[in-house]
Amino acid sequence: MPKPQPLDITGGPPRRENSNYLLSPVNYDDDAMSLHSNRSDQETDSEDDEVLARARNSQELRARDRLVLMEEEEMDRLVADTRAKKEERERERLRRTSSNLVIPNPLSILRRSRSNSPLDAIGVGGSTDTLVGEDRGERRKNRRARRKNKKDRLLQDARHGEDAGLMYEMESGDMKEGSSTGDSSDREGSDELDRHHLSLHSRTDKKRRWKRWLFLYTLIAVGFAFLVLLAWKISVDKKRETRKFVSNGTALFAPTSIIISLDGFRADFLQRGLTPRLNAFVKEGVSPLYMLPSFPSVTFPNHYTLATGLYPESHGVVGNTFWDPELQAEFYYTDPSRSMQPEWWNGEPFWVTAETQGIRSAVHMWPGSEAHIMDMEPSFLDPYKGKEKLPRKVDRLLGLLDMPGMENPGVDVSDMRPQLIAAYVPNVDADGHKYGPNSTEIRTTIKDVDTMLDQLFHGLEQRNLTNIVNVIIVSDHGMATTDVSRMIQLDDVVDLAKVEHVDGWPLVGIRPKNPADLQVLYEQALGNLKDNPNYEVRLKDKDMPERYHFSKNDRIAPLWIIPKAGWAIVKKEELDIKDAKAKGLEYDPRGLHGYDHEHPLMRAIFIARGPAFPHEPNSKIEAFQNIEVYNMLCDSVGMEPKPNNGTLRLPLKPIGLHGSEPGIEELEDPETTTSSPAAASTTTTVSTTSSVKNTVTTTVAAAQNPTSTPPIGVDPVKASSSQGSGADTAVASPSKPLGVNPVETGPPERPHPDEDPEETHHFKSITELWDWLKDKAGHVWNKVNGGSDSS
Repeated sequence: MPKPQPLDITGGPPRRENSNYLLSPVNYDDDAMSLHSNRSDQETDSEDDEVLARARNSQELRARDRLVLMEEEEMDRLVADTRAKKEERERERLRRTSSNLVIPNPLSILRRSRSNSPLDAIGVGGSTDTLVGEDRGERRKNRRARRKNKKDRLLQDARHGEDAGLMYEMESGDMKEGSSTGDSSDREGSDELDRHHLSLHSRTDKKRRWKRWLFLYTLIAVGFAFLVLLAWKISVDKKRETRKFVSNGTALFAPTSIIISLDGFRADFLQRGLTPRLNAFVKEGVSPLYMLPSFPSVTFPNHYTLATGLYPESHGVVGNTFWDPELQAEFYYTDPSRSMQPEWWNGEPFWVTAETQGIRSAVHMWPGSEAHIMDMEPSFLDPYKGKEKLPRKVDRLLGLLDMPGMENPGVDVSDMRPQLIAAYVPNVDADGHKYGPNSTEIRTTIKDVDTMLDQLFHGLEQRNLTNIVNVIIVSDHGMATTDVSRMIQLDDVVDLAKVEHVDGWPLVGIRPKNPADLQVLYEQALGNLKDNPNYEVRLKDKDMPERYHFSKNDRIAPLWIIPKAGWAIVKKEELDIKDAKAKGLEYDPRGLHGYDHEHPLMRAIFIARGPAFPHEPNSKIEAFQNIEVYNMLCDSVGMEPKPNNGTLRLPLKPIGLHGSEPGIEELEDPETTTSSPAAASTTTTVSTTSSVKNTVTTTVAAAQNPTSTPPIGVDPVKASSSQGSGADTAVASPSKPLGVNPVETGPPERPHPDEDPEETHHFKSITELWDWLKDKAGHVWNKVNGGSDSS
């Protein structure tokens, strides 16, 4: 059977049997597949013949295999791309036919327009089909040219060695990473370069999209915050506008507040049945059972705390008397040439806050108001007058309210009404020192002060200002009864030869001459007072209680001896305690404060009423410390408070209503030990009560020592006890300790009684009667001559 003749792969005539077909370089393999088996209709067989004619070795065979794989992969990729594009066009067509409304992507406005559509090049009236057809033919022609060039290059390089083309492709960067076929894209350049460009383009697009989203979200957040701020400002402005002016029927009033300080008014004084006006005020407003003063519980530190909201260690007025190591000077509160200098007073008081914020203020005798603090004074300033009558204070406060307001543009600014008014009433404190907090005399003074407040509230009611003007009543501290039996001699506690300065009173701060002696003085005090539980010895930087807030200031002495309420410390040069006990002398002053600010006898008061306190009448709030008053006062007139130690802001948060029963009871005096000259070595402990219903008013006999000063006030319980034992009740008054202030104790004068002609007066001595007659005569003389009776 004749052997079939092999066909020429190029489509030519069959080769001859004797043509040595297997060895022929032209007919090396009948099974060889044409490189152009997948060629398009535009390609010819002559290209295959030319390639096969040149193929001579294994390198060319490998190159041809790679070209075949390249063609197949390229074809697969084109088929997949075409199919995907066709499916996408079909989906798009279905979306468009299902709805005539095309909703664009709202974020497309943020994307940069990048159009490769051939429609961009078409003018009006151009043919899209023609352009697409021409573009497709041009791309096919370019693709064939690129393939042909690559084939020629690979076949040419294959002659230079095994895998030379592959190495060239890898080294030239035309081959994709991880590919062994040298596959390339239809675009110019290598596939790796294309990938690199695509990667860079992708990263750039991602970065650009991230920045766009960040910008968008930031813009939304800023816009939202702006809207919230705008809404808040509109609400605040609207609230302020509605509260800006209120009419009482005859005038317009901006937010106005009056704060009145009753110096030395102890919280339980409200439970004695002596203050009907204040008790009614409690039912009309909001108040705690008591307010705590700041430590030390003395007048000047606490009044400046009320004015600034700062602890004494922060505002620098750490006592009524103290030494400043930096200024090398002593603050002494009864000496205006020293105490009324601005360098002593740190922090911003409410009158300075008001004036700097365009709110006019008036201050009537408030401690520290005359010190030119921050080189600014109130619009109206009344200096301290210890003997000013209470009715004149009422006239002054109402007179300030009667001034024309800021709504009258034609009025001179200096004559305009203030919005913030502060007044200081020293009477209860002065008579508490003078006669004691549980004396008959202090009862009269408490009644007088309550009558003064009743006159003030009546004046506000007459002017239709009850619901327009805020009224705040406070006190700075309480008061405790003292006795010579509750005292110790400072000379017996420490070696005064080593002491340079003694600060404070009745508590004592000690500054050694030599700082190395501080520990010695501390150990002396501890040793000498170890058996006396009524005194504490504290080092400022070691064991001062944190609740005192009394350590972070150089004006605070390094060593302190702090007595319990009712006890005191004096130098022998001020009072010889042993001699006073032997002679049965009474200690003057009869009442003291300055003790632990949390002791019940040191508690103060806070009562408020007005439009800034929109609480249910008779509201009760938790007890707080007086550092909170400054913020409340600022809020009541619309001021922005300066940074301070307080945290409470208006409106307050009541915890309920005051009950019918008093929340606190009337307090008793500390245990008292009395001694008489007849039995100096014998002491009798008498527990006195703060209730004075059983007190006895006695007439004092002539003084046993004719050279001594007649007594100013004798404890009624002690006087009754002395009468029962047959002892004389006339005692000498020892010299006053250093640091006693006329503001604190007052000079030896009568309290300021009302002008009621039926008032009953009880005089303890002929000298006191004579002083009272002189005061009355002076008052009548001033009336006759038309002068002032304020002195």
